[in-house]
Amino acid sequence: MSLIIEVENVCKRYGDKQALQGVNFSLNQGAPVALVGPNGAGKTTLFSLLCGYIQPTSGSIKILGHKPANSALFGRLSALPQDAQLDPRFSIARQLTFYARLQGMSKKLALKDTQRVIAMVGLEDAANSRPSELSHGMRKRATIAQALLGAPEIVMLDEATAGLDPINAKEIRAIVAEHANDVNFILSSHDLSELERLCDQVLYLESGQLKQHTDLNSKESNRFITLRMKQEYPEFLPSLMAMQGVTHVTVTQDREYLLSIDTQQNTVAIEIALLTMLDKNSWLYAQLINGKTLENQLF
Repeated sequence: MSLIIEVENVCKRYGDKQALQGVNFSLNQGAPVALVGPNGAGKTTLFSLLCGYIQPTSGSIKILGHKPANSALFGRLSALPQDAQLDPRFSIARQLTFYARLQGMSKKLALKDTQRVIAMVGLEDAANSRPSELSHGMRKRATIAQALLGAPEIVMLDEATAGLDPINAKEIRAIVAEHANDVNFILSSHDLSELERLCDQVLYLESGQLKQHTDLNSKESNRFITLRMKQEYPEFLPSLMAMQGVTHVTVTQDREYLLSIDTQQNTVAIEIALLTMLDKNSWLYAQLINGKTLENQLF
């Protein structure tokens, strides 16, 4: 797989404040990557460094083989800040065409690319509307369309679904999922369940340090089963612990159980046995996950 981002021992200071310290990671072309961490962890600083808006105090960064802000990256990387807005006075299509022209496209190509990205985010019927006439969710999709102009190879979205209702948040996730084969998305969000649906890798920042770089599809993760029950049953936990091939059961939170699977056992066979046991006892479950949830992997 092709290496798209390489970060080596990056530190960033703002006066006496250490925003990032010794951050190391590399990312290959592929499925979306999640950037996770509490407020003040350094996520925005890392985004800004990758975009070339600011320079690291020490360490090195390469994006597609170049330093951030190198002219060779023009049109190949884009970023959408959480509070990004379009001008409320002009139509979506007019503004996107204008931004496409700023990227160096001819008028004809800019109009064509505007139509392309508007279709990508499902706003064909609103192309001639002004942002002030659209719902919050539609305005967010319009800003994502701007980030997709010129078909960049890497697109970074900061809290793309923050403040959206469930329907609009689902539509944003669908846009990312649909185009993930053509675009390398890096997503920052506080919604772990959302990131779990979309991403294969997670970068977890805390206090300016990269605490974890997790592969959600790793072989180690697949030696676990997560089961969420709809209600509690007196004999349920003892029955889980007695299952052949289950070496340990952890109650991670109310009615959620993490099963550790013997390395010699087939996880699918354990899942089938588990579902059979649930059916036989008429025990109702809410969700069955092959592996750990993102929350359990990080915390």
